[in-house]
Amino acid sequence: MSSTLRSLSTSRKSVRSQPFGPVLDWNLENSQLEGRNDQAQFRLTIYQPGIVRVQISRFEQFHSNPYSVVAQPSAPEFSLVEHEHSLEIHTPLLQIKVNLESFQLGFFTTEGTLLNEDDPLSVSWIGSEVTCYKQVQKNEKFVGLGEKTGNLDRSGKAYTHWNTDYFAYGVGDDPLYMSIPFYIGTHDNGAYGIFLDNTHKSVFNFGASTNRFVYFSAEDGDLDYYFIYQSDIKGIIQSYTELTGRMQLPPKWALGFQQCRYSYYPDSEVYAVAQGFRDKKMPADVIYLDIHHMEAYKVFTFDGVKFSDPKSMIAALKAKGFKVVVIMDPGIKTEKGYLPYDEGLEKDLFVKYPDGKTYEAQVWPGWCAFPDFTLEETRKWWAEKMAFYTEAGVDGFWTDMNEPASWGQFTPNLIEFAFEGRTTSHREARNVYGMQMARSAQEGSLFQNPAKRPFVLTRSGFAGIQRYAAAWTGDNVASEEHMMAGIRLVNSLGMSGVSFAGYDVGGFAGEATQSLFARWMSIGAFSPFYRAHSMINSNDAEPWAFGEETEEISRNYMKLRYRLLPTIYSKFYLSSKTGLPLAESLAVQFAQDEKIFHSAFQNQYLFCDSFLVAPVESNKEITKVLLPQGDWYYLYSDKQHLGEQTIYQDCPLNYLPVYVQGGSVFAMQSQIEHSGEAHDGVLELHVYHGSSGSNYFHYEDEGEGYAYQNGEYFSRTISFDPGKGKLTFSSAEGTFPSEFKRLRVFFHGFKSTSVELSGEQHSLQKKNYAFLSRLTEFDPLPEHHHPYFEIKQLPYLELDHLSDSFEITGLT
Repeated sequence: MSSTLRSLSTSRKSVRSQPFGPVLDWNLENSQLEGRNDQAQFRLTIYQPGIVRVQISRFEQFHSNPYSVVAQPSAPEFSLVEHEHSLEIHTPLLQIKVNLESFQLGFFTTEGTLLNEDDPLSVSWIGSEVTCYKQVQKNEKFVGLGEKTGNLDRSGKAYTHWNTDYFAYGVGDDPLYMSIPFYIGTHDNGAYGIFLDNTHKSVFNFGASTNRFVYFSAEDGDLDYYFIYQSDIKGIIQSYTELTGRMQLPPKWALGFQQCRYSYYPDSEVYAVAQGFRDKKMPADVIYLDIHHMEAYKVFTFDGVKFSDPKSMIAALKAKGFKVVVIMDPGIKTEKGYLPYDEGLEKDLFVKYPDGKTYEAQVWPGWCAFPDFTLEETRKWWAEKMAFYTEAGVDGFWTDMNEPASWGQFTPNLIEFAFEGRTTSHREARNVYGMQMARSAQEGSLFQNPAKRPFVLTRSGFAGIQRYAAAWTGDNVASEEHMMAGIRLVNSLGMSGVSFAGYDVGGFAGEATQSLFARWMSIGAFSPFYRAHSMINSNDAEPWAFGEETEEISRNYMKLRYRLLPTIYSKFYLSSKTGLPLAESLAVQFAQDEKIFHSAFQNQYLFCDSFLVAPVESNKEITKVLLPQGDWYYLYSDKQHLGEQTIYQDCPLNYLPVYVQGGSVFAMQSQIEHSGEAHDGVLELHVYHGSSGSNYFHYEDEGEGYAYQNGEYFSRTISFDPGKGKLTFSSAEGTFPSEFKRLRVFFHGFKSTSVELSGEQHSLQKKNYAFLSRLTEFDPLPEHHHPYFEIKQLPYLELDHLSDSFEITGLT
């Protein structure tokens, strides 16, 4: 009887919140403070001066996620101060206070300013679920969390991290395909980041149904999080990506326009689409092959009828300047005689039930087994199988359905994964499955073509996915709302370490109107990843399929994208070094401005540092634009505006509201039809007068391969100092000869008629300049005419592109 009562008592306790409780014992060794009581233990690791790892567990040993964090602790200097009921850890950037009676943590600046503090409830368990409760600071807002729909500010909402195949998701639906449990809190006293490194299903509640606290929880495992502090949000993002890694520099062709459809087949249709781009002078670099390229949807096959000679087809596309990307789904059809299935069984590479039987679920090919990508042997095997595609000439890989998805959408939790030698269930492994498939694709691409940079695109992932793949936001819908929501998704991914991200331009599900497609193409030109994609049994959705006006608007922005490739490629290189986004939410630099979180302005972002993009629906003729601090120029006309104000901007369909920050510099090139085509050898630099200056980092290399890692690159910094009226070109670094032999420097907003170069005075030339071409007036009625902007008599200076340092002075 007493034994039964003890069992019931334990059961009853498990359904109530059980706090960590008082710390009974603690010790400090090296960079780690450890402590425990009768039911749990904790460990605080000083990773860096601004990063503290917090581990709390009820297990005998701490359990760690082996996939996300790649940085090691740097053993920074710190000191410990002991009080009667508390401890204080001091680093060069942080103070961490530990209440030994309640295990309540507080994080402060070195000056003692509160950044973040646990609620008195602190850390507790309900059954296996572990939760950390945090107090809300004055005017605190929350941004990030990766691929999450909803508003820029996450306050008042709750979000779940559980990778989910969600066709035609709503603009407020959650969860989606990718989980990145990292957010940034910003308030009057500063900003901080928290990354929950637990791959189980987790919840982040920022005040939904409660006004007492915010919290984050995981349904099992340890509470394992990193607290990150730097002086600004950019520093926090850099620190997070130092922990979880940064994207590798992609091949230059991956930055061009990419065309996809579910599906292009047979091979004659693929030819026709490729030829359409070239005939219509619409620059593009990539054609995708979706699931209909396969025999019965089986990966590592080509349909022998629809694609009778894939190697010749791909060679013909390459001759037109196209790269080919193929889809790879994880489901392996359970068909005897199908070599990948037979090999997977023989080598024991599939996900299994606890009794050792292979797990099967239905996907496109029918009943399928699923490779266990958390097993190193499986990743190596997958890399070997990818020879099937690379020998045919395939250039890139698109990992889809890798949540993993299956018909029924309810994977049994008891199935088991190797998890790098620590066998675990679907509950812990699901969120990293897609990431490990993307890793397998990247490693396979490198294994098959070690001299080429991989391009992998993934639908699913977890924190750290940026090391392996670009991301897109899945099966969106052809609607104005989805167009705007996609911008927020990409901006949020950028704040969460995934710099190379985009959306399906035009919408995947449904059919875009002419105006919607035109607007989406213009916005996509200012996205890190630029791809149009459409669904089977829908109308054609190539840029010329929506009528002449949409075709011309699309062509204009595609051409602008390619002319901006020097700036975009340079920024990609910087992002691979810093982890900072290309599409940067205004929250990164202007979080203290309440207006940026307003629904009218939350979609605005900076692209490649210089451009302020103000996305607007295609059915609006005028829109409000928030101009942050600084001086701003309307890109197309050079009309000047003071910052820190809201303006009304006409937004005809052929002119997306885009502004250039005063004091900035960006680079352009002549028009090309694909990234591998030669330009005219002239690098255009656009310099904008302003009250503050900037540094533009210019970078070049061969565009593919790894010679740049051995010094074969060309880079220099171009700095504008408005106070001294000076444009400074640093000496070039690297052994790669610049592609550009001449410079043409355009001066926007300056009064100077001449400048000084190397002690000599040079008169500035002038010309009319347009960033976009004039549209054809198809309708002769005047009221249907399209506006056209041209900057009149824009001054410029043309000179040789020298490698040595030099200055242009006398700018006013």
